[in-house]
Amino acid sequence: MVGGGEGAFIGAVHRIAARLDDAFELVAGALSSDALRARSSAEALGLARSYDDWREMARVEGALEEGIDAVAIVTPNHLHASVAHAFMDAGIHIICDKPLAVSLAESEALARRARETQRVFALTHTYSGYPLVRHAREMVAAGEIGEVRVVQVEYAQDWLALPVEQDGANRQANWRTDPALAGPAGCLGDIGTHAYQLAAFVSGHVPQALAAEVHTFVPGRRVDDHVQAMLRYANGARGMLWASQVASGAENALRLRVYGTKASLAFDQEAPNELWFTPQGGEALRLTRARVNGAAARDATRVPAGHPEGYLEAFAQLYRDAAAQIRARDAGEPVPPESRLLTTVDDGVEGLRFIEAVLASSAANGAWREIGR
Repeated sequence: MVGGGEGAFIGAVHRIAARLDDAFELVAGALSSDALRARSSAEALGLARSYDDWREMARVEGALEEGIDAVAIVTPNHLHASVAHAFMDAGIHIICDKPLAVSLAESEALARRARETQRVFALTHTYSGYPLVRHAREMVAAGEIGEVRVVQVEYAQDWLALPVEQDGANRQANWRTDPALAGPAGCLGDIGTHAYQLAAFVSGHVPQALAAEVHTFVPGRRVDDHVQAMLRYANGARGMLWASQVASGAENALRLRVYGTKASLAFDQEAPNELWFTPQGGEALRLTRARVNGAAARDATRVPAGHPEGYLEAFAQLYRDAAAQIRARDAGEPVPPESRLLTTVDDGVEGLRFIEAVLASSAANGAWREIGR
């Protein structure tokens, strides 16, 4: 692992997810840019090998006969590309937190290098690991809702409703609102990309064009904390995306609704063990995890019906998928079908295309912009 030392949030989540299915063992890390914190963090975790610098870690681990198979990158966004390149060049597979990079050019270079080195490159879009999200995707692909007409997605939080970064005490707020560390997209890059990916993952469609506005509500904040966008799809469908980190009273309200010519689907991340399916003119049906029969949902389900599964299990699903692909790649075997829903570097590139188009549209007072591909 690179990053994720003492005081970090997402590093602990990655470590739990990696261990949940016994898919990985954490043996080495450069857990902080501060050498003392890196060493104390490694000692607390009982790491076999601790490094003060991730460049040294990539060089040494790549040369070891029993070196690491994969690296989890859980640093602030501005380091993702540099760290990933170093470890891919050392022959090591990548599991990277999102967003993939801070610019579209960086993300495209990462995708090219992943293809050249033939390394697995997983991107942790957590919510695609939920069993019922995967089941919803299967239902749409099977035509159960008909042709997609409308896609509505929103992601609302309130943790940045106040200027919590300005006293320096909140480390997460400090770097996520610093464009030098987070990149030019604040809320847009942090949770807007999650909403965008979820909508595309389930609906099977990515927009061709958008009209968007990013806004900063909190005085003195250097990145956006609110984004809204209208979406146009190639098949004639229309969509809307809203993401905000200043929505007072909201916790982690990621919600998706997909409306087709025959039926609709609705998913709420805060109630992830149910999916609502409503046929046109019919009764709303509540589908529950462990009771649906789809292959993707069965593979991502760990406990019996009525026992809740949630965020950590969804995160662990990505690690389980990544482990299956790494084993197959290293053995020269085909990728196991059950792991093919893993979000990858290509999803990360798509997310950066979305960010670039939103920023361009907002700078042009909400004018429509094509999403280049």
